[in-house]
Formats: sequence, C-alpha cells, structure tokens
Amino acid sequence: MEKLRNFIEWQVFGVCTRIGEKMGIPTFTIRKYFMYISCLTLGSPVVFYFILAFWMNLKRYIFQSRRNPLRYS
Repeated sequence: MEKLRNFIEWQVFGVCTRIGEKMGIPTFTIRKYFMYISCLTLGSPVVFYFILAFWMNLKRYIFQSRRNPLRYS
C-alpha cells in the first residue's frame, strides 16, 4: 500500500503537496478536505485542481527553460 501511495504522490501533479508546504498544513489533511468538498459540491473543486496543476507545470517549464544553457535562442 505504501508503494502505491508513493507512486500516486509522485505521478499526480502535486498540487495538494505544494499547498501544504506553502501553508504549513499536512498534505493528508488538505487531500481529505479536498475529497469532502468535491463530494459535497459535485466535483467543482476538480476544475480548480486542474487549473493549479496546469499553472504549476507551466511555471516549472518556464523556470527550467531559463536555466538550460544549451537552449537555442
């Protein structure tokens, strides 16, 4: 079970982990509340999650391309 959990945490976008690090809240708590809110509001926070995931990946891509010395200009 621990292997599955680690795989999911590394392969999924990491939005809840990043929010937890920024706010100082355990990741498990954020995920738990995210699931509760998603069930109560019929999944509308999932859209917010995907927007944050897209933004985080875009930001990571921009920062990596700036640091790449072999990048063609």
